[in-house]
Amino acid sequence: MTISSLDDLQWLSESVELECKLAIGQDGKGKLPESFWETYSAFANTHGGVVILGVKEKNGSFEPKGVPDAEKVLKELFDNLNNPKKVSHNLILDRDIQRLPIGEAEVIIIDVPRATRHQKPVYLNGNPFGGNTYRRLHEGDRKCDDETVKRMLAEQVEDVRDSKILDGYNLDDIDPESLRIYRQMLRDRNPTHPFLDYEGLEFLRQLNAWRQDRQTKEVGLTVAGLLMFGKWPSIQEAMPHYFVDYQERPEAKTEKRWVDRIVPDGTWSGNLFDFYRKVYRKLVSDLKIPFELKGDQRKEDTPVHEALREALVNTIVHADYSGRISILVVKRPDMFGFRNPGTLRLPIEQVLQGGESDCRNRLMHQMFLMIGLGERAGSGVPKIFGGWKTQEWRPPFLHEKDEPEQTLLELRMIDLYPTEVIEFLRLLFGKSFDGLSQLERTAMITAALEDVVTHNRLLEIVSDHAHDISMALQKLVKNGFLESSGKSRGTVYVLPGAQLPTPDDVFTHNLPQRFRISEGSLGISEVSSEQSDAVRDDHGRLISDHLDVPVIDDVTYLEPAYLKLMLSITEETTESDRLPKEKMRAMILEICSGQYVPLSVLAYLLHRSPESLRKQHLTEMVRDRQLVLAFPATPTHEKQAYKATEVK
Repeated sequence: MTISSLDDLQWLSESVELECKLAIGQDGKGKLPESFWETYSAFANTHGGVVILGVKEKNGSFEPKGVPDAEKVLKELFDNLNNPKKVSHNLILDRDIQRLPIGEAEVIIIDVPRATRHQKPVYLNGNPFGGNTYRRLHEGDRKCDDETVKRMLAEQVEDVRDSKILDGYNLDDIDPESLRIYRQMLRDRNPTHPFLDYEGLEFLRQLNAWRQDRQTKEVGLTVAGLLMFGKWPSIQEAMPHYFVDYQERPEAKTEKRWVDRIVPDGTWSGNLFDFYRKVYRKLVSDLKIPFELKGDQRKEDTPVHEALREALVNTIVHADYSGRISILVVKRPDMFGFRNPGTLRLPIEQVLQGGESDCRNRLMHQMFLMIGLGERAGSGVPKIFGGWKTQEWRPPFLHEKDEPEQTLLELRMIDLYPTEVIEFLRLLFGKSFDGLSQLERTAMITAALEDVVTHNRLLEIVSDHAHDISMALQKLVKNGFLESSGKSRGTVYVLPGAQLPTPDDVFTHNLPQRFRISEGSLGISEVSSEQSDAVRDDHGRLISDHLDVPVIDDVTYLEPAYLKLMLSITEETTESDRLPKEKMRAMILEICSGQYVPLSVLAYLLHRSPESLRKQHLTEMVRDRQLVLAFPATPTHEKQAYKATEVK
C-alpha cells in the first residue's frame, strides 16, 4: 500500500476499511487519540484496515488537518503497541507506517494488518473479556460479547476443530450403512488399501474417527467421526447448532420457494457423508455441459463437475459447527450457492491465490481425500475458479459475512458479457452506454447481473488497478449510470432506480435479474418474493390504500410498454448532459402526472443523479407547488415520492 497524495484516499476507502482520526490533542501539539485502540482491535480482529491520523472525513470527503508533532505521536503509538497491559499483540511494523507531508504538518497513515487466527483475539487492557475485544461491523467498532471471544480463543488454540473426543459416545452412535458405503467407496478407489484389513471400531480408528488422546488417555468417538458417520439424534445431541440444508429452487429469482429439499428429517442418517452423496447427485443431475471424449470413451467428469464437487466438500470441511447458522446449498437454473458457518481462516486474497490451506476440520477433509474427493494444499478454490473459467462464465463470488459469521460462494452460470444484458443497458442508456470504457461497461454489466457491484468484486473480474476502478465507479455515479450506497469498504453501486437487496442471506441477495428483449421492448422477469403479493395495476404500478394514486415503486415491475413510454418522455436526457431548466421540469411534471414517482425512479428515467435533481429542480418545484409529496410528514425520507399538482 503506497499513498502518494490525498487523492488516493478515495480508492483506498473502497478497497479496505478506512478510519480517519484527528491527532491534535487538547494542547494542540499532537496526541494519539484514545479511540485509536478500539479501531486497532476491531481492524485486527476482522479484515484489517487503514487508520489515517490528521485527516477529517465527512460524507466521503477528506479534509487534511495534519499532525502537529508526528514524531511524538509515533513514539506514543509504538510505546503502547509494545505494552501488553495496553494491547495484547503488536501487529504493526515500520513498513506499515507512511508519513504524507501536508504543508508544514504531516498526515500519518497506519496500515493495520488482519490478525492471524493464532493472534486473535487482539484485545485491550490485559483481558479479552468484559468488552475489551472489538470487531469491525457496519463501519463501526463494536464490542465483542464473551461468546464471540470464546470462539476466537477456540480457533486460536485448536488447529483441528474436529479431533475433539466426545465423552459418552460409542459405536451405537454410528450409522452402520453410512460406514459400509464409505468402506465400499474406499475399496473401489484402492482395492489394496491397508485400512480395508480392519473393520468396525478398528476401521474407525484408522480414519481418526475414533482415537485416544496420548496425554489424557481419553478414548472415544471424535467430532469428525460423529459428523461424518453418525446418526441424526446423536449428532443433534452433541452439536446443538448442526443443521444441513439443500434446496432446489425452480426459478432464477429472489425467493425461498423450493421444489426439492434435503434436510435431516428422520428418513436418512443426517450425517455429512450421506449429505454429500445425496446433494452432489442433485447438483449434477441435469447439468447442461457438453461431454468430452477421452480416446473413444465419453468423459463424464468435466471441470464443472470437479468445481461443484470441490465447492461442496469445501463447504463441509471448512464449516464451524459451533456457529449459529446452518450449512446451506442452493441450486437454481442460473446458479449454485454454498454457505457454511464460520469465516475463512486465511485472508480471501490468499485463498484465491491458493497454495496454502488452513482447514478447520482436517480429519473430515482427510476422510474425503481418501475416497478421491477434495483437493490438497489449498488448491481447491483455484480449481473451482478454473472449472468455471472453462465455460467463460462470470468468475465465482467468494465472500464473508461477519454477523453472523459465515462464508458464501456463488457460482453463476452466466456469460461474462451476456448479449441480452448489453442490449438491456443500451435500451436504458442509449448511445451513451457504448461510449463507456471497457472497465465502465464491465461495472454496469455486473450491476445489472448481480444487482450490485463493488470495488472488490471488480478487482476479481478485471485486471485494472484499484485506483482506476475507483475512478471509474465515481465517474459512473457522477454521470448518472450508477447510484452508490454506504461508504468505505461497504460502498455498493446499483443501477439507477434499483432497490438494494437485503443482506440477510447470500441466496436472497446479490442474485441476478433475468433480462429478455422481445419486439424492441424491455421485459424483466424478475419478481421479488417480498413484493409478489402486492396489488398492482395494469401498468405494474403499486396500489396502496394510503395513497390517492398509484406509485412507481420499482421500474422492474412496470409493464414493458409503459416503461418504454416513460423512457420516451426523457429521451433527450440521454443525448445531452445540459438541458434548459424549463424543458427538464416539463419532463418531470409529465412523468409525475397522475402517479407518485420516487426520487430514485426519477433519477433513473431522467439519467441524472438524485442529488442534482433534488437540488436543481425538485425542492423548488415542491416549494412552488408544482409537485406534491407522497409523505409530507417526512419530506427528506429516502423513499419520498412526487406527484404533479393537478391543474384545476
